[in-house]
Amino acid sequence: MGKILLVNAGSSSVKWKLFESTNEEVIAKGLVERINMPGSIFEVAYGTKKYSENVDNLSYERAASMILEKLKALGIIAQLSEIMGIGHRVVAGGQVFKHAVKLTEDKMKELKGLNDFAPLHNPTEIEYIEIMQKVLPTIPQYAVFDSQFFTALPEMNAIYSIPYEYTKKFGVRRYGEHGISHDFLSKRAAVLLERPLSSLKMITLHLGSGASVAAEKDGKAFDTSMGFTPLTGLTMGTRAGDVDPSIIPYLMKKLDLSLEQILKMLNTESGLLGLSGISPDMRDYAEHKDDPRIKLTVDIFINRIVKYVGSYFAELGGLDALVFAGGIGENNVKLRAEIIARLKVLGFEIDPKLNQEGNEGVISSQSSKTEIMLIPTNEELAMVRQIKEILE
Repeated sequence: MGKILLVNAGSSSVKWKLFESTNEEVIAKGLVERINMPGSIFEVAYGTKKYSENVDNLSYERAASMILEKLKALGIIAQLSEIMGIGHRVVAGGQVFKHAVKLTEDKMKELKGLNDFAPLHNPTEIEYIEIMQKVLPTIPQYAVFDSQFFTALPEMNAIYSIPYEYTKKFGVRRYGEHGISHDFLSKRAAVLLERPLSSLKMITLHLGSGASVAAEKDGKAFDTSMGFTPLTGLTMGTRAGDVDPSIIPYLMKKLDLSLEQILKMLNTESGLLGLSGISPDMRDYAEHKDDPRIKLTVDIFINRIVKYVGSYFAELGGLDALVFAGGIGENNVKLRAEIIARLKVLGFEIDPKLNQEGNEGVISSQSSKTEIMLIPTNEELAMVRQIKEILE
C-alpha cells in the first residue's frame, strides 16, 4: 500500500505526518523545531514509540534528509519508494489555484508569483517544496492551498470598496485562510448532523494561534474573516486582526519605523501577545487571571468572535450550526461557554455537561435554536483526501 507524506514548513519549524493512503491512518508524525538555531529538536512518534534527537543549527535541507533517513532507520518504511506522493500545505494560492495540484515546473513558477499574498508564509513553503524535490526527485509533490476554499466567495463578500479597476488589475480581494480546516469542518458537521451539506447554513470557528471565522451556505464558502492576507479578522496569537489602515502611517511617523517594521509588529507582536504583554498562548494566563489587562485581552478575543458570528448570522438569514474547532476552540471549555453566553440573544444555548465532556458532536442544549458543535479539525486528513483525488 502506498503512503503519503505531508509537510508543513514554518519560519523555524517543520511538522510532518506519514499516512497510509488506503485506510487514511497516520503511521508516523514528527516535528523539527528551532531550525537554523542552537539546540534544534528533531522528534518522531510512531505507534507507541518516540524518538528524539538534538542537533545544533539544523538546516531545512538537513531536516528533510533526516525525516527520510529516520523513516527507514526506525523501520517505519522499508523503502522510500513506498511514498507515492509528498503533500505541502501552502497558505496562498490566490485565484490561480482553486484546488490541490501536482507541482510541475510550470505550477512552481505560478506559485512563486503569489508570494506577495502571504509574504510570511509562501516563500518558506516554496523553499521547502524545492528542498523536498531535491531530496526525493522521483516522488511527485503536491500543494494543497489554505485559500482554495474561498476562491468561490460571492463577489460582494470577496472584494473591497476600492476603485474596481484595482481589484481587477492587481487581484486585490479577500482570499481568506484556514480554508482546509473550514472545508473539513463543514463537511464533517453535515455527516454528524446526517443532513446534506448543500442544505445547511453554518458558521465554523477555527480558533487557535491563528484564528478565523467562516460562513458556509449551500455547501460553499459564503464569507470569511481573513482578508487579502492572513493578518485581518479576529484577534489572534500575535496578529492584530482588524485595524484601521490609517494606524499604519500614524505609527510609522510616531515611532519612526518603516512600513516593513510596522507590518512585522502587526503580524508578530500584536494580538494576544501585544494586548496581554505576557504571551500569545491563553494557557499562560492562568497565573494572572486577576490581572485586569489579562481580562481585557480575553474579553477582546471573545468580543471579536461574537461580532463576526452575529454579522454572519444576519448575512445567512439564520443558522443551522455553529462549529468550534482549533486548539482554543477544541480545548477551552470556559471560553466556549462565554462566547455562547454572549450570543444568547440569537437563541444559542450550550449544554454545560456536553460542553465539559468535550466530545465530538453537538454540545448545545435541546432548547437551543441552533446546533452548537465541537469538531476537532483534521487538516492533514483533508489534505490526504484531496491528494488522493489527484492520484486516482
